[in-house]
Amino acid sequence: MRYPKLALLTALAIGVQLPAMAAGIPVTLYKNPSCGCCDAWAKDLAANGFTVKTVNTEDLASVAQRYGVPESLEGCHTAIVGGYVVEGLVPARYVKSLLAQHPATKGIALPGMPTGAPGMPGARSGPLKIYYLESGSAPRVFATF
Repeated sequence: MRYPKLALLTALAIGVQLPAMAAGIPVTLYKNPSCGCCDAWAKDLAANGFTVKTVNTEDLASVAQRYGVPESLEGCHTAIVGGYVVEGLVPARYVKSLLAQHPATKGIALPGMPTGAPGMPGARSGPLKIYYLESGSAPRVFATF
C-alpha cells in the first residue's frame, strides 16, 4: 500500500463516525409513572430506531398545556421529537414520516388510548386518525391507519 498512514486515518475517521450515525433519534417522553401503555410505546419506538428518555410526571395536563396540545387531542403522554410534539400512541412509522416531511406544524396527535395503537392491547375497531397539532383551526388529518 502506497499511503498506509492515510488509509489508517481514513479508517479511523470512518470508525469514529459510525457510532454517531448509529445513534437513535432522540425522544423525550413525558408520562405517568404507572402507565404501562406508555412504556410499551417507548419500547416500540426504541425497536424502530429512536432513543427514548422518559420523564415521569403526575401532571400530564400541564405538560400538554405547555406544548399547546388542545384537550380534544390529548393522549396518554406527550413526547418531543425533532422539535415536534407527538401526543399519544402514534406509531413509529408516522413519527418518522413527520420528521421526513418536516411540515410547518407544532406536531401530531393520536387522541385518547385507542385499542390497537402501539402500546394498547387488542385489535382496532376501525381506522384511527392522527391529527396535526395546529392553533386556531379545526383538526386536520395527518394520517389514518
